[in-house]
Amino acid sequence: MKKAFKIIGITLLIIIALLIAIPFAFQGQIKDMVKRFINQNLNAQVEFSDVSLSFIKSFPQAHVNVNDLVITNFEPFKDETFATAKDISFTMAINELFKNADEDPIVVNSINLDEVLLTLKTDKFGNNNYDITKEDKTNASAENESGSFAFSIEDYNIKNSALTYIDEGSDILIHLTEFNHEGHGTFSAEASELDTKSRANVSMTLDSTKYLSNNPVKLDALIGLDLNNSKYTFKENKGFINDLPLEFQGYVQQLENGQDIDISFENPESDFKNFLAVIPKDYSKSIENVQTTGDFKVKGLIKGLSSDETIPNLDISITSNNASFKYPDLPKRVSNISIDTRIKNETGKTDDTYIDIKTLNFKIDDDVFKSSATLKNITKNMLVNANIDGVLNLANITKAYPVDLENTLTGILKGKINTAFDMNAIEANAYERIKNSGSASISDFVFSSEDIVNPIHISQANLTFNPVTVSLNNFKAKTGDSDLDATGTINNLLGFLLSDNTLKGNFNVNSNLFKVSDFMTEDETSAENKTTSGSESLKIPAFLDCSINANAKTVVYDNLNLKNVTGKLYIKDQKATLQDMKSNIFDGALTISGDVSTKDKTPVFNLNLGANDFDISKSFKDLELLQNLAPIAKLLQGKLNTNIKLSGSLDEEFSPVMNSVSGNALAELLTTQINTNDGLLSKLESSLNFIDFSELNLKDLKTKLEFADGKVAVKPYDISYKDIDIEVSGSHGFDKTIDYNAVFNVPAKYLGSEVNQLIGKINDDEVNNITVPITANITGLFTSPNVKTDLTSGIKNLTNQLIEIQKQKLLNQGKDKVKDLIGDVIGDNKTKSDSIKKEQNNTVENVLKDIIGNKKTTDSTKTNSTEETVKNVLGGLLGNKKKKQDTIN
Repeated sequence: MKKAFKIIGITLLIIIALLIAIPFAFQGQIKDMVKRFINQNLNAQVEFSDVSLSFIKSFPQAHVNVNDLVITNFEPFKDETFATAKDISFTMAINELFKNADEDPIVVNSINLDEVLLTLKTDKFGNNNYDITKEDKTNASAENESGSFAFSIEDYNIKNSALTYIDEGSDILIHLTEFNHEGHGTFSAEASELDTKSRANVSMTLDSTKYLSNNPVKLDALIGLDLNNSKYTFKENKGFINDLPLEFQGYVQQLENGQDIDISFENPESDFKNFLAVIPKDYSKSIENVQTTGDFKVKGLIKGLSSDETIPNLDISITSNNASFKYPDLPKRVSNISIDTRIKNETGKTDDTYIDIKTLNFKIDDDVFKSSATLKNITKNMLVNANIDGVLNLANITKAYPVDLENTLTGILKGKINTAFDMNAIEANAYERIKNSGSASISDFVFSSEDIVNPIHISQANLTFNPVTVSLNNFKAKTGDSDLDATGTINNLLGFLLSDNTLKGNFNVNSNLFKVSDFMTEDETSAENKTTSGSESLKIPAFLDCSINANAKTVVYDNLNLKNVTGKLYIKDQKATLQDMKSNIFDGALTISGDVSTKDKTPVFNLNLGANDFDISKSFKDLELLQNLAPIAKLLQGKLNTNIKLSGSLDEEFSPVMNSVSGNALAELLTTQINTNDGLLSKLESSLNFIDFSELNLKDLKTKLEFADGKVAVKPYDISYKDIDIEVSGSHGFDKTIDYNAVFNVPAKYLGSEVNQLIGKINDDEVNNITVPITANITGLFTSPNVKTDLTSGIKNLTNQLIEIQKQKLLNQGKDKVKDLIGDVIGDNKTKSDSIKKEQNNTVENVLKDIIGNKKTTDSTKTNSTEETVKNVLGGLLGNKKKKQDTIN
C-alpha cells in the first residue's frame, strides 16, 4: 500500500511538472499564433510585451495571456492610440493548441480583459478609427474553414476599463470611466440567452453642452440571442441613471444597412424623489430622507432604423405635476413644481431632433419662477427660443437645496424676458440674429469671488433687453468704501453667459469715492468679509472688452487723493488703456495716458504723466515716484511742471517696481525758496562758504532726466548765485546713492580783501573778468553725503592768471617810458643813444623791482613768493578752506 501511494505521488509530481514545463515548449508557437491572427485580421500597428501559456491557471483548459497590448492606428489617424490593455487572457481546451490553425479554427471558450483604454473616434470627414479589420475576400463558409479562431464563449468580462467616443462631425463626446462589464451565455448556439451586468460612470457632451457629468449608470440585462437573424431581445432588464430606475423592453436587430431598433423604457415608480435621483450626487447629496410630494414620470420610445443616414424616431417625455421637496436639514421647501418636457424626432433625420420644454415652474416661499423653451437643430447650429418670467430670492437657493456655492449669494432677481437666437450667432456675435425683449432687475445683490478682495454690494441694477443690445439703465454698487454708479450698453450679454465670449459694452461710470485699495489690497479691519488672503494684486478680468467714461470726485491711491478725475478707460485682453485721464492733485493738474496690463504673472505699465503747477513740497513729500526721480527737489518751495514717460513692472499693490522703471522726464521748476537745513546743502555750505544757498536763483530752471536699471541720469543744467554761474550734472540711484558734480565759476573779486588789494594794485579791467572754477564732487547717500572740492586747482589757476597779468602790465609800462625818452634824444650822437637805452633798461628793471621784488632773485623764489601770497589771500577769504578740507577728508 505504501508503495502504491509512492507511485501515485511520483506520478502526480510528474504530471504537475509536465503541466508547468510543457507551456514553455509551446511559448514560441503561441506567440506565432497571436501574431498570425493579428496580421490576418487587423490593419493597425500592434505591440505587446509578452505572450504566456499556462495549464495550471484554468486547468483542465489552457490559459493564454497577452500583456501590455497597444494598438496604434494608421492613416488617417496615424500615430493615434486606438486601444491599450494591461492584460488580455482567453481559455481553450488543451487539444486546441495542437490544431493546425491554417486548416482548423481554434475554439476559444472565454475572454477576460483588464484595464482596457479604448477610444472610438469619427472625424469630420466620416472616417472611423475603429475600421481596422482587413477586408474579408472569402465567403462566410470559407471563413469558418480557414479562420484562425472560432468563438464558443461561455464567459467574458471587462474590468477597470474606460471608453471614449468622439464624433467630431456631430460634436458628441461620451466618456465612460470605471467601466466593468461581464456576460455569461453560449454564443455558439443558434438561440440562447446572455446574462450581463454593467457598471460605469458616464459623461456626455453634445454641441459643447454637458448633459451628464460622471453620472453613475448601472444595467442588469438578460438578452435573448437569435444569432441566425442577428436579433438581440431585452427580456428582463433594469437600469439606473444615478438612482433613477428604468426598465427596458424591445430588441435590436442587425441589418445589412444598419440596425433596426425598437425599444421602450420608463421608470417603474412615479415618486418625485426619482427626479432628484437623476441629479448627480455631488449636487443632490443624500435623498433618502428628503420629503417629497407629487409624481415624476419618464417614458420613452426609440423606434426605427439606425444607419449612416438616419436615426430611430424618438419620443421621450419627462413630466411632473404639483410636486415639492424639502431636505430635512434645510429651512425652505420648493413647491408647485411643474415639468413638462418632450424630446422628439419624427423624421429619422438627426437635425430634426428637438427639445420642447413646455413648462418648468417652481415656487420658494412667495416667489414664483416660470420658464419655457424650445431647442431645435440641437446637433448642429442649435436654435433657442426661451421665456423667463418670475422672481427669485438668491439667498433661498442654499436654504432649499444642498448646493455648495463657493460664494454666498444674496439679492432679489426679477425678470420677464424672451430671447430667440442660434448658437452660431452667439459665438460669432452676429447681433442681428439675436432677438431679445423684456427687462430684468436685481436688488441687494452681494457678490464675492476669489478674483476680488471686497464683496460687491449691488443695491440696484436694471436691464432692458432690446432686439440687438441690452441697456444698463442704472447700476448702483459699493465695495469697501468705494461707490459706483453706472449706465451703458452691453452688446453680447448672452454670448458672455452662454459661451466663452468676452463681455462687450460701453459704460459711463461715476463715483464719489473710488479707493484703489478696495480692489487690490488686504484691509485688516474688515478681514472677515474678505474672500482672498495675502496681498495678491487684482487681475484685470479676461472676459472684459469694453470702454468706460469715468468721472470720480475723489480717487484714493495709496496716500494720494486725486480730485475730479475724468477720462476714458478701454479694457481688452487683460489690458487697461488710459486716454485723456485728468485730475487735480498737489494744487495742480495731472494728465495721464498709457496702459496697464495684467495678462502675465507680473503686471506691467507704460505711461505718460504730465504735471502742471504742482506744489513741489507736497508732491515730493507724498509721491514716491517723484521722490525717486529727483529727491533733492523736496527741499524746494514753489511750483513744478513736468512731463514723464516711463514703463516698467508693478508690484502686488500696483506700485511701480522702481528697479524695473525706465524712461525720461523733462522738468521745469518755478520756485522762489529753498530749505537749507538738509544735510546735503549743509555739507555744501560748509565746503563753499562764499555761497548762500538760500539765495540761489532757481527760477525757470529746466532739466532733463533719463532713468533705467534703477538709476537716474541728470543732463547738465545751469543755475546761478548772483554773478556766479553753476553747472550741475550727474546721476543718482533709486537706492538713494548719489554721484554729482557741481562746477562753480567764482569771480576773483569774491575771494577776499587781500586778493582785492592785489587786484587794485594791478589796476586793470581785465582782472575783473577773472573767474575761478571750483568743482564740488558729491557722493554717498542723500542722507549722509560726502562732499569734496578741488580748491588746489582753483588757487593755482588764479595765481597763474594774476602773475601773467602782472608781467604783461609791467612790460607795457616799460615800453611807454622808452617811447617818451626817444622823443627827447632825436638827433643826438650814438654815445648818447646808448646811454638812453641803458637808462631805459634800468628804468624797467627798477619798476619790476618795486612791484614784485629784486630782479636778481631767482625765478623759482619769485614764483613761489607770488603764489604763496595769493594762496594766503584766498585761504583767508575761504575761511581756512584747506583746514576744512583736511577735516572733511
